[in-house]
Amino acid sequence: MSKLPFFLAARFFRSDGENKAKASRPAVRVSTISVAVSLAVMIITVGVVRGFQQEIRATLSGFASHITLLNPLSFYNPEAAPIVIDEGVERDVRACLPPGSRFARFSTKSGILKTDDAYAAITLKGIGADYDTAFLKSRLAEGRLPAVGTERGKREILLSRLTADQLKLKRGDRIAAYFFERTVKMRRFDIVGIYDTHMPQFDRFFAVTDIAAVNTLNSWQGDQCGGIEIMLPDDGGIDAAQIALAGRFNGRTDRNGSAYLSQSLRENPRTASVSAWLELLDMNVLVILALMTVVAVVTMMCSLLILILERTRDIGLLKTLGARGGTVRSVFLWLSALILSRGMLWGNAVGLGILALQHFFGIVRLDPSVYYVDRAPVAFDVPLFLLINAGTLLVTLLALVLPSFIVGIIKPAKTMRYE
Repeated sequence: MSKLPFFLAARFFRSDGENKAKASRPAVRVSTISVAVSLAVMIITVGVVRGFQQEIRATLSGFASHITLLNPLSFYNPEAAPIVIDEGVERDVRACLPPGSRFARFSTKSGILKTDDAYAAITLKGIGADYDTAFLKSRLAEGRLPAVGTERGKREILLSRLTADQLKLKRGDRIAAYFFERTVKMRRFDIVGIYDTHMPQFDRFFAVTDIAAVNTLNSWQGDQCGGIEIMLPDDGGIDAAQIALAGRFNGRTDRNGSAYLSQSLRENPRTASVSAWLELLDMNVLVILALMTVVAVVTMMCSLLILILERTRDIGLLKTLGARGGTVRSVFLWLSALILSRGMLWGNAVGLGILALQHFFGIVRLDPSVYYVDRAPVAFDVPLFLLINAGTLLVTLLALVLPSFIVGIIKPAKTMRYE
């Protein structure tokens, strides 16, 4: 008897699809299309938003790192606020981080790049041979990175596309840089590469060179630098690592009395607003998922009611033969599940197909000055897609339990005369 509801549901499902005279046929078709469209919209929304979040977070962490250890006074005057990074500090930092984490020193110096007819304020960021340059290489528009760790690297510079266009410079040009402290210092750099992150908070200000050149301009000692940038294996460990680092370093000073401050992406003035905006996108996703689920539920409920009304004689016959109300309800719930499954199959095919087209061909282009990317990025979050499918199926079927009780008011004696 346990297999009877599914057997009858499968027969009804096939007969409704074959019999064009059935009134339920258009209702079932509308329900299938509605479920397919709703699920496709949910998959596309999640894929695009997740892809967008991953792309922007990768850019933020790639240029600014997940966590930075620096002197809090560097927010006001970077070159006058170094900290000492010795073996003891590195050992303490390593003890606070999960396996697979990396960190490297950096230094900064504010200055001006000047040509014959234009100038631009910049922050010269110095990096060493231990710095992970994978992100910078991925954002190279042309040329190469400075040869850090060599004498030649001290005279080389990596400019942003934004700054290069503003000053009408190109790879291979030489540029004069002026730095102001007690006296004016001038250095000439060879432009060996152009980068483009599409994020103006980085591109408008930063140029990259060897850390030794920056430390020389700042007149810092060998173990002094602007701070260290910490990269974690994934974004999920930021909070735990930040708490551990803050507990060990915040309030601590080096031998010169300079304070240490641990600061995550969410607290960095250059990245905090973008990080908060990315987190707000999750709420938009939840709203869209809820709306699309409601659409699927409502259309399926209407379809179920039409199916029950059209199968009134069959319901009466089943009850006459001794079928209980629960068994009859199971028949129509199985029938709804079959309709829902077909719609979900089409929805997955359409949603994943559109995401694949965007991933491989970049059909939808964006303005990078507004969205920070030049095309809509996508992410294939398989566990989340499976969760959306399971949630849609479960919520919709649970919502159909209540209208399925309408079969209980159908009387066999009256249904035998029902046309």
